[in-house]
Amino acid sequence: MKTRECIRFVDYRDRERSEELVGVLTAISVVSKRLAGRIAALEQRRAEKSRGGKVNDARQNYFARQ
Repeated sequence: MKTRECIRFVDYRDRERSEELVGVLTAISVVSKRLAGRIAALEQRRAEKSRGGKVNDARQNYFARQ
C-alpha cells in the first residue's frame, strides 16, 4: 500500500518538475527572442550609420511626427 502511494507521489512530483522546466525554458526562449531582435536592430543602425544614413531613434520619430 505504501509503495503505491510513494510511486504516485514520485510521479506527481516528476510531472510537477517537468511542467516547471517547460515554463522556465519557455521564459528563456521569450527573452532570447527579444534580445535577438534588439541586437538585430542595433546592427542595422550601425550599418546605416556607417553608410552615412540618418539614424532615427523611436523618440525622434515620435517628436518629428507631432
